[in-house]
Amino acid sequence: MGGSNMGDMIPSYDDIDDLHRKYAPSQEAYELVYRHCMIVAKMVREICVFRNRLFVQADVLGKDMIQQYTTKAPTRLLDTDKAVVGALLHDIGTYEVIDNDGSNGEPVSFNRDRYILHGLAGYDLLKAEGVDEEIAQFCRNHTGVGITKEMVEQQHLPLPVADYVPRTTEQEIVMYADNFNSKSEPPRFVTAAKAIQRCAKFGEANEQRMRELVGIYGEPKNLKEMAEQYHMVLIDAK
Repeated sequence: MGGSNMGDMIPSYDDIDDLHRKYAPSQEAYELVYRHCMIVAKMVREICVFRNRLFVQADVLGKDMIQQYTTKAPTRLLDTDKAVVGALLHDIGTYEVIDNDGSNGEPVSFNRDRYILHGLAGYDLLKAEGVDEEIAQFCRNHTGVGITKEMVEQQHLPLPVADYVPRTTEQEIVMYADNFNSKSEPPRFVTAAKAIQRCAKFGEANEQRMRELVGIYGEPKNLKEMAEQYHMVLIDAK
């Protein structure tokens, strides 16, 4: 794998596939989780490319002109490659919380009580593999619209008391894009309106945060086409 020192390795695409195959308990689990990661990576690349185009246009045309198109113009160029790598690895910890791996012909299923641990499990797994800290954080900090220390304490979540929120814009974009595709049975895509509706189930603050993110990044393009490509349904809010 790439990188010369323990703890600073930036995985190549081949490395990423190898890691998924190493930790997946079955071919069925690998296909479900890695497909989801690839879908999120596709959305992440699209968002990063668009945001970087806005940044360049703002530099050329002026920020006032760009404000016509976005409520929050980007303040720097995003590292698209890093964001894509993070997206491809963000859910690798879900292999640690599988109840049924699908090898018996039944759908892959996850342990509901332990599922919230998958981000931290992925972080620990990647760190043990010598992966760069910031890359490993894509696992740790992507669940929902971020998990705060206060949420851990107030909701008695089975996590060490700490903040599990994005620390970079790239991590935030992966967290955001993750909300538009689900590994549930059957796997599905959701619209921005449905994603907001789902977040509302976890409280007003979560709903408002998702609304803010939609305002910044917009609904990912071509959700209908991606749903057709991957033979999934696209669910809208009722």
